[in-house]
Amino acid sequence: MGFFEKLKHGLDKTRESFTEKVNDVFKVFVKVDEEFFEELSDALIMADLGVETSEYIIGELRDTVKKKHISDSEEVKEELKNVISDILTEQDCSMHLNTKPSVIMVIGVNGVGKTTSIGKMAAFYKSQGKKVLLAAADTFRAAAIDQLDIWAKRVGCDIIKHQENSDPAAVVFDACRAAAARDCDILICDTAGRLHNKANLMAELNKMGRVIDRELPGADKEILIVLDATTGQNAVSQANIFAEAADVSGIILTKLDGTAKGGIVVSIAKERNIPVKFVGVGEGIDDLQEFNADDFARALFENV
Repeated sequence: MGFFEKLKHGLDKTRESFTEKVNDVFKVFVKVDEEFFEELSDALIMADLGVETSEYIIGELRDTVKKKHISDSEEVKEELKNVISDILTEQDCSMHLNTKPSVIMVIGVNGVGKTTSIGKMAAFYKSQGKKVLLAAADTFRAAAIDQLDIWAKRVGCDIIKHQENSDPAAVVFDACRAAAARDCDILICDTAGRLHNKANLMAELNKMGRVIDRELPGADKEILIVLDATTGQNAVSQANIFAEAADVSGIILTKLDGTAKGGIVVSIAKERNIPVKFVGVGEGIDDLQEFNADDFARALFENV
């Protein structure tokens, strides 16, 4: 099964929810009037696009309807697809890892699939012929180091680890030295998954960032936050908290196949202006893939 087919299958629940809510509005309303827009706005909010994003979309649709003198609701449906596609595709969803080594720092609360995502991401890059090194810098959560060690063995890549409760920055220091010495292409750093207060979180992440900048000057660096798609708008709140504490460059959205709340991809893209870079659409080791906005929009709107 190709990745688009996996994505389409993984979006089944989201698409069914989205399609049902949006199509119901278009079935009831033939005429494009204020009541139509209000009902469509409610449908978008219910599909987990969020209030702010839904209001933006409705505003864009109103302007387009007025500009193009649209009176048929079916034409509005096409314009809706265009607006949502534009939100998703106006961002740069590609990973920027052009130096050797390049660094990926992964952040996020416990329980969102952070360690699993790191393991799958390592497998993704290894399948491209890259030499990957993992750094077990989430030293505070019980078993986090062991879990990452299991993934390293499964994927077949090296790991740098210290004892539990050791200084995360010290782990990153050793990992940077090892990545350079072993001629690695990509260093992926796990980080603490506690929701600290913002000051502590910022201090810890900044310390690790300074170590990377000092030991690997000029290295490309991506800071990715892992979010659980099943939590819907709560994932947007987590993105807000972490984005205030770190220079987040992208999102890994996990468990997309298990939720009807995949509309948060649109919400996050619009409200946080943070691109989704990876999506998880299954349990398999190869079910975490780089996000393609065109494919997502196409899969979301099938049957709409």
